[in-house]
Amino acid sequence: MFKIIKNNIKFDEVFAHCDVPCGLYDPQAALMAANTVRVMVKQIRDIEKSDQYNSNPSSIQIQNDLTRRIMVKEQHAELCKKEILILWTDYFKPEDLPTVKNLHEEIWKTVKLASYNKQNVDVQKAEELYSQVEKISELFNTVVEERKAK
Repeated sequence: MFKIIKNNIKFDEVFAHCDVPCGLYDPQAALMAANTVRVMVKQIRDIEKSDQYNSNPSSIQIQNDLTRRIMVKEQHAELCKKEILILWTDYFKPEDLPTVKNLHEEIWKTVKLASYNKQNVDVQKAEELYSQVEKISELFNTVVEERKAK
């Protein structure tokens, strides 16, 4: 049936290189997600250190507060990872590699940190994630400027 349709109906051939039009990519969503992870981790640790938690760790309100922050942390760590991978797979091109020689390694470190932050509550690693996303943002801006110069 597909053969009949293909042979009897003319289809225009189309080409695309991005999921969204060029110019719409931006690391800002990843930065905001990494910042949210960082804030949630700090708030989780603050709850853990609070007098209220130490006097009654099984309180429903405390459990609710912790659960909500944990969920947000994990959702935003996943969002951060997704946004970085979108830049990696859709925006960056092989011809960008001479401009940013360490791009593969920086992307890899960033998504690994995002995964780590989903699984753990570690202030230092949350800060590292944010710093790493800032590096990716700088690399992105370098590529944007390089492409404009061409």
